[in-house]
Amino acid sequence: MPDSFVPAGLPADLSALVLPEELLAGMLEVSLTAVALYEPVFGPAGNDTIVDFRIVLLNPVARRILQLPAQPPELYLHYFPGTLSTGVFDFHCRVFHTGQPERLSLNYQADGLDNYFRLSACRVGRLVLVSFTDTADETRSGVEQALRESQARERAARAEAERQRTRLHDTFMQAPAMICIFDGPEHVFELVNPPYQQLVGNRPLLGRPIREAMPELAGQPIFELLDAVYRTGQPFHATEMLVQLDHDNEGRQELEKRYYNFIYQPRRGTDGQPDGIMVFAYDVSPQVQARQLIEDKERELRVLYTQSDDINEELAAANEELHAANEEALANNEELYRTEQLLRELNLKLESRVADRTAQLRNAQAEAERHRARLYRFFMQAPAAICIFDGPDLVFELVNAAFQQMFAARQLLGRPLLEVLPEILGHPAYTTLRQVFDTGSTHEESSRLVPIRNPKTGQLEDRYFNYIQQARFDEQGRIDGVMVFALEVTEQTLARQQASAQQEQLRALFEQAPVAIAVFYGPGHVVELANPAICAIWGRSPAQVLGLPLVEALPEVEEQGFVALLDGVYQTGIPYVAQEHPTTLARHGQQEDIFLNFVYHPMRDEQGQITGITVVAIDVTEHVAARQLLGIANDELTVSNTALDLLNQQLTRTNQDLDNFVYTASHDLKQPVDNMAGLFDELKHSATFHDPQATLMIGMFEEALRQIDGTIQGLTAVVQTERLSGQIPTETVELLPLTQSVLQSLHHQATGLHAGFELDFTAVPAVHFARLNLQSILYNLLSNALKYAHPDRPPRVRISTALSAEGAPVLSVRDNGLGLDVARYGADLFQMFRRFHDHTAGSGMGLYLVNRILRQAGGHIEVESTVGEGSTFHIHLPPSARQA
Repeated sequence: MPDSFVPAGLPADLSALVLPEELLAGMLEVSLTAVALYEPVFGPAGNDTIVDFRIVLLNPVARRILQLPAQPPELYLHYFPGTLSTGVFDFHCRVFHTGQPERLSLNYQADGLDNYFRLSACRVGRLVLVSFTDTADETRSGVEQALRESQARERAARAEAERQRTRLHDTFMQAPAMICIFDGPEHVFELVNPPYQQLVGNRPLLGRPIREAMPELAGQPIFELLDAVYRTGQPFHATEMLVQLDHDNEGRQELEKRYYNFIYQPRRGTDGQPDGIMVFAYDVSPQVQARQLIEDKERELRVLYTQSDDINEELAAANEELHAANEEALANNEELYRTEQLLRELNLKLESRVADRTAQLRNAQAEAERHRARLYRFFMQAPAAICIFDGPDLVFELVNAAFQQMFAARQLLGRPLLEVLPEILGHPAYTTLRQVFDTGSTHEESSRLVPIRNPKTGQLEDRYFNYIQQARFDEQGRIDGVMVFALEVTEQTLARQQASAQQEQLRALFEQAPVAIAVFYGPGHVVELANPAICAIWGRSPAQVLGLPLVEALPEVEEQGFVALLDGVYQTGIPYVAQEHPTTLARHGQQEDIFLNFVYHPMRDEQGQITGITVVAIDVTEHVAARQLLGIANDELTVSNTALDLLNQQLTRTNQDLDNFVYTASHDLKQPVDNMAGLFDELKHSATFHDPQATLMIGMFEEALRQIDGTIQGLTAVVQTERLSGQIPTETVELLPLTQSVLQSLHHQATGLHAGFELDFTAVPAVHFARLNLQSILYNLLSNALKYAHPDRPPRVRISTALSAEGAPVLSVRDNGLGLDVARYGADLFQMFRRFHDHTAGSGMGLYLVNRILRQAGGHIEVESTVGEGSTFHIHLPPSARQA
């Protein structure tokens, strides 16, 4: 940080007479100049950029000039934002950063101040000390007064330019040139400014084709030139073209001759094709007529010179005759006198005509100068932005106020375009400017996006312009520059884009609306809008109904009361709502009866007058038909339910009988089977078998007994499950200890197979379920995983939990066993006594029992399996099993 300014030391004996604080206060109080102390306000931490100043103190003069208290509550820029653009704020920042005193003089006209200020500032410690004066009490110099008046005019011009920047219509209407705009191939007058209208007095032009509005132009080249410009898109320039009009609208046969310089400039639509022609014209009849007069005078002078030469020749002949015969001299003296008199008269005429010619030439030159000055004033005062580039480097030669306002923070005059706006290099606006200079072809753009860098932020900002780039030619017809007529239309373009986007959204909403929508206009209910949905209901295409009254578009509805309903809404303004209204429409080549829900709602203009009716409709034919069918089905269902109740009662009794039979059979069979097993075991120990097949038969008999015993046990378990359904209480079951208990019961089998188990109950560590049923599920699935293990690898079983999308617990058991063909056996997988592997013992009751338990509890089971790779069983418990 630079040191602050250090002034020369005070006399040593002064400190003994007065305290420094008192001296400072007194100096501030009696100072004839304003004194202020400012403390910098910095940006974020670590940033030494000054973003504002706190006003620490203002002495009385400063308070008077600035109309502020000694210590204002707000920051500096709150009171003086204009210092940012005038350089005063930067002046204060620079003094603080450099530590060097500086001075500044400027005419400040902002923030309620309007004077010429002189400022002197230096840094003192952490503050900036500023002394300043204004010239409010001084007599302003002529230069200062002129500067103030010039600045005032500049501000007024800028304000006016800003107000009219978007009013191109007003620009045309106020231009001194004759301007009009033709629309379409018939060249209909779309815009006519007053100078152009004065060509034909009060004859109406707007909205009329030129051939109708100015029929006297027939036989002159105007109509053909307009047609050619519209057809080719190439502008046409005319110089001193003769155009004869009936200016007074008196039907004269002999029309006045007037001469014009004009440009026919094609106007292009959004597709790039000409859709109109802009005309810029000047009446140059006085100049042409003056020049023609001079040329006539010159021809007369040439005749006079010829006559003078003839007379001189006659005089020479007379002299010769005089010398030849003196006697004839006296006779010819009188003739000579008359000749000399004629010669003097001719000389006087010649001198008079030369003087007249000189005066006319001066007048023509003065008129041309006035015309040039008027054109220059038009350029400089035009609300449209105009500039002229000179030479191949495109140096700004002329810039009017409106053009400068578009780039207010940049110096334009005398600088090349790319030096001022380097960001447009490569942009089409610059590319076409070069092409115009190289080829002479005029180029026009509408709403062209041109990114321009903001000098304050350094960021590119999207700005839109309408502009015309037109070559300028020197006296030899060579291109020496480019003229640009521009209008910034950023706000209008953005607003149009937004409106277009909103219109597109509305159109898409209208087209894609799931309900049928239509708009009827006027008392005749003309179909103004109809979306696809309502056209589908009507059985017509949009082209068949749009623009037609409802009774013409849909003649079949005339006698169905709809027109009367619409008339009532249009006349009273009261909406009408209908539910399931029966309607007959001619659709698909036949009369169809349908039902509609619809609303008729009145539309009003700004004055509250009803202008039309909005229709929103829904075809509920299928709904009505479905309800009717549903009524029939409900009647049939009532009969079926009655029969089904009787059948259920019968099935319930039958199931109870079957359960009793199975339980009784399994109970009665168990004891005999146990007795047979005991007797056979005793027979094996006590009897001797000599038949070599006896050992094989004994094994087969034992296997049969085991199968019978397994089947009896399975049936018993099924019956017990049915009987205990709803009687076993649910409780909170910790899955880890329950699973470990089941695995302990299978320890001997698992050890023999070298089985490995992975338990993961992180997602759902506990469930609310019947403990015995959950234990039975786990036992059956884990025992199957060991029973049907793959012979080539030890079993690996993973038991885990998860939550389904509905939030219900899911218990999964995955093994790497034999697997099964789900596509083939899936339908029989949970059937009683079904087995899919015959190499090991089993009853086919395990999966049946698991499925039965889950379904009774409100759950279900899913299987994923690949033959030779293994199976995964997903046990979906009911949502109520989730632990709260």
